[in-house]
Amino acid sequence: MEKIIVGGKVYDYYDFKLEDKFESKVVEYAKEIFGLDTVYFDIKRRISNEKIISIPDGYLIDFTFEKTPKLYIIENELANHDVYKHIGEQILRFAVSYKGCGHKLKEILLKEIEADNSKKDFIQTKLKNSDYRNIDDFLEDIIFKKEASCIVIIDKDSSDLQNVLGQLKMNTDIITFQAFKNGSDFIYKYSPFQEEIREIEELAPKVNINDLDTLVVPARDDGFNEVFLNQNCWYAIKISSSMLSKIKYIASYQTAPVSAITYYAEVAKIEKYMDTNKYIVYFKNKAEKLKHPIELGKKRGLAPQSPRYTNIKTLLSAKSIDDVFC
Repeated sequence: MEKIIVGGKVYDYYDFKLEDKFESKVVEYAKEIFGLDTVYFDIKRRISNEKIISIPDGYLIDFTFEKTPKLYIIENELANHDVYKHIGEQILRFAVSYKGCGHKLKEILLKEIEADNSKKDFIQTKLKNSDYRNIDDFLEDIIFKKEASCIVIIDKDSSDLQNVLGQLKMNTDIITFQAFKNGSDFIYKYSPFQEEIREIEELAPKVNINDLDTLVVPARDDGFNEVFLNQNCWYAIKISSSMLSKIKYIASYQTAPVSAITYYAEVAKIEKYMDTNKYIVYFKNKAEKLKHPIELGKKRGLAPQSPRYTNIKTLLSAKSIDDVFC
């Protein structure tokens, strides 16, 4: 079992026996897990459409992207649950019944917002610079006119979970949340929601995340030549569901010894990749070589080790990678 050492104390991995206790910690640390630009609704209400019934653990409204706020369905789970019969079935039920139960969902969320002044004030503040007339109009849009996604918060990720979610049409993000114990003292380890987006806000405050439209992926020589240049696509990429509709371009950072962003392509479509919860990005045309490779600058730590985001104007005008990600 995993252990963590903090201040000379050894914390042992804590195995949640009951989902209720796990869920209570997710609710307690909702702002840390999901971010300050979100509203978490800790409500379990029955939403049904004829014989299809789903009871989500909660809902999340995400205002990270001011112009395109998004609704998420929350599913808190323990890894010891059967991912096929329990987790997969639960999400599938909601995906099927979601649109047909939209009016009931809107009624539930509106009632919760009206009963909680902090939620109401927060949402009204976020809507001031939007085109929405009021909260009712806002809920109408995110429920009926936009596709909802799902967030699974679980103590341990697994290939089986990835496989199940890969079969579902509803886009799903996975967040891991774990507890470690020393006597009566607990510490918690988690993967933040939209971690790659929050990283931009923290490390590159001058970047307007609403302008993000380009995915930069690290590529070794063999994969770069075989896939990026010859197959006109790239896979298997972990992409937050909120970014799927925003990505218009993809660029390749060739790892050492090249150590530079060298090619980019316009995106034709993005689909789930095989039996995984990752994605494959197809290009409209063959990748185009940049006139000048975008090499590492003074900040060597900015070399992409995993997919990162920027916008195409910034990319095409950059002199070094410092200009792309700072």
